[in-house]
Amino acid sequence: MSERAESIRQEFQQKLGEVKEALELEKIRVEYLGKKGHITGLLKSMKDFTAEEKKNFGRQVNLLKAEVADAIAKKTVELKELELEKEINSMGEFDVSAPLDLSRGSYHPITLVQRQCENVFKSMGFAVEDYSEIVTDYECFESLNIPKHHPARDMQDTYYLENGQLLKTQTSAAQNAIYKKYRDALVNDGIPIKAIFPGRCFRNEATDACHENTFFQMEGVMVGEDISISNLIFFMKTMLSEVFQRDIKVRLRPGFFPFVEPGFELDINCLICGGEGCPSCKHSGWLELCPCGMIHPEVLKAGGIDPEKYTGFAFGLGMTRLAMMKYGIKDIRDLNSGSLRSLSQFTDDK
Repeated sequence: MSERAESIRQEFQQKLGEVKEALELEKIRVEYLGKKGHITGLLKSMKDFTAEEKKNFGRQVNLLKAEVADAIAKKTVELKELELEKEINSMGEFDVSAPLDLSRGSYHPITLVQRQCENVFKSMGFAVEDYSEIVTDYECFESLNIPKHHPARDMQDTYYLENGQLLKTQTSAAQNAIYKKYRDALVNDGIPIKAIFPGRCFRNEATDACHENTFFQMEGVMVGEDISISNLIFFMKTMLSEVFQRDIKVRLRPGFFPFVEPGFELDINCLICGGEGCPSCKHSGWLELCPCGMIHPEVLKAGGIDPEKYTGFAFGLGMTRLAMMKYGIKDIRDLNSGSLRSLSQFTDDK
């Protein structure tokens, strides 16, 4: 390695060893790897070299550049670990047996509604499942009768990751795994599949009073022999009456969803405006709450269930909108705002 390159290398190692904070590390990165950095300057100095000299010197500089970049990456990880350790040590001891002090916080309204719904469905024999927020294309689409390039995918503007996975656009992404988990009990023992799986979903949507790019749903399925739409209506009416503690006016209208046939939209009369029309219900008096329907035979097949013998229903309950209706929240954006003024009014006894 040339004297100049070696000098820069030693100087860099000395400065790196003295770094204590991420800001200092960033300054060093710019100093050595930036457009006007020392290593970039070495490459610019090659203009008067011969072809052979450029080849040898360029190789040395590239090795030095890779060494510096690797050292900075390792130092970044080291500083993050030290910062986390420092934060943990500063927290002191935490007494898990201390009584709950509600004056220091409150449950989020969606948490309250989700727990209430879970209790209602558990009382009716449903299991409560959890599922990942990062799923495969097969789980979110193909297993739900939505093949690649199908127009139905345009209904959901999806966040894809660099590794080909995606942030789930719907809790329906868990259906295939649920069917496979419980199908043996269904086939061998005749025990119907009854499960709900709440979770957070993501779609690239323009936000307004009733739309957000991050929202909560609760998927529910029931599969067995002789399951019909009447079963679906019964369970949904029971759940809504328990959550709102009164009779709720609902309507079913036809809706297209590739994973159910027939498919419906279950709407409830807007409880914010009483059906007169407001921004939350797009001035219609009705709020779409629950896409639902009878599970498509192809979806059952993908889960290893014989659609000739078994039928079932599925629904996707909008937990975010349910919380808005229950607590009279006019703008969905308040729920993700982090505003203590808005959220601190909710407690577990409401």
